[in-house]
Amino acid sequence: MNHSAVADLFRPLLGDNRCLSDTDSCQRYGTDWTKVWAPAPSVVLLPETVEEVQQIVRLANEHGIALVPSGGRTGLSAGAVAAHGEAVIAFDRMNKVLSFDAFDRAVTVQPGVITQQLQEYAEAQGLFYPVDFASAGSSQIGGNIGTNAGGIKVIRYGMTRDWITGLKVVTGKGDLLDLNKGLIKNATGYDFRHLFIGSEGTLGLVVEATVKLARQPKDLTAFVLGAPGFSEVMQVLHAFQQQIDLTAFEFFSDKAMQHVLAHGVPRPFDTDAPFYCLLEFEQLSEATADAAMAIFEHCVEQGWVLDGVMSQSLQQLEQLWQLRERISESIAPHTPYKNDISVTVSKVPAFVEEVDAVVQEAYPDFEIVWFGHIGDGNMHLNILKPAALAKEEFFARCNNVSKWVFEIVQKYNGSISAEHGVGMTKKPYLEYSRSPEEIAYMQAMKQIFDPNGIMNPGKLI
Repeated sequence: MNHSAVADLFRPLLGDNRCLSDTDSCQRYGTDWTKVWAPAPSVVLLPETVEEVQQIVRLANEHGIALVPSGGRTGLSAGAVAAHGEAVIAFDRMNKVLSFDAFDRAVTVQPGVITQQLQEYAEAQGLFYPVDFASAGSSQIGGNIGTNAGGIKVIRYGMTRDWITGLKVVTGKGDLLDLNKGLIKNATGYDFRHLFIGSEGTLGLVVEATVKLARQPKDLTAFVLGAPGFSEVMQVLHAFQQQIDLTAFEFFSDKAMQHVLAHGVPRPFDTDAPFYCLLEFEQLSEATADAAMAIFEHCVEQGWVLDGVMSQSLQQLEQLWQLRERISESIAPHTPYKNDISVTVSKVPAFVEEVDAVVQEAYPDFEIVWFGHIGDGNMHLNILKPAALAKEEFFARCNNVSKWVFEIVQKYNGSISAEHGVGMTKKPYLEYSRSPEEIAYMQAMKQIFDPNGIMNPGKLI
């Protein structure tokens, strides 16, 4: 079926203004933050109700049309890229907060609600939604659920999965399932809610989510510390975790720091260091502050920390966080090839050393930028494109790097995708994290929920 025929099929259901086939709309909605595949959807569909989503899925089944779900389009694994004439189903118009219960501390939202919008809504109720990351201002809850998004607070609060108490989903057959219904305790068999979280739209579409909220953290305080090596960063993490419940522990290399400083973020202190860590905690009392300073001084005495600064105000806290949160923005002009990998925390130093040595030896002319959520074992390896190298050749050479890196990931029983999903970019490497038996069961599960294979085909498996 040609593109215009696909658009004509859905137009009676949605009308001209919610069934878009112009070039600008297709380019905008058919892609995400990856740059490898050119967007080429046949049409962009903008439903407003659950019933419309069901009708779209049923029509797609009847006519053999592939559907690609589109949220905030901030993904980094090409999970929302429509490169082969698929119909994009975008949730921008399903963006309402539906209900809130103060006793349950739970809010029910549509999938198009922006992450930051949910955070601000929670704050207005005197509560807190803790899943947070750099793209919170544009990512959508449906997409977060599809990739089980993590971010900068995982060490304390966990992943998206830990905050979803109910889901309504439209399966690949067009059936509506109401999963778990917001319950905290429910021991009645298989919990399909967790199957859909992280499934990247390959089983069906999230059309409603019930999200639990937490109390607001009090008097957040941050240290930025410079360390002489990666093993010392881990010593700092261990020292603080023994006495203080951290809300975040991030790290970044000196190269990451230089890119951020070049973008106008103030230097935290004069001393240069090969690695930096940013740790955050609630300063619940004067005793907490005293304990934190004592740990800092101990780390300096042990040679684990070369220099450091502790925030003294909310403004300074936000300024210190800019050192970490603006890394992706500052390296974006260099067309970074990104790897989002994880191992258990205890294996991080050896793992990073081994990966770094392999990449540096193979491509000494490539700049390597490390940063990530070291408190939960998640590292972001970024390889920057030399200015004189064509994008196509750069990505081709980086594919070799990925294979070597993922062999090391497999050796350490790690994950090739800690929080960005698999999509198309990681699909060829899934076997490095999942056994053939696991993949076969995943394929069988997809067959049950999406027997005609119309839901985000070519992604994940």
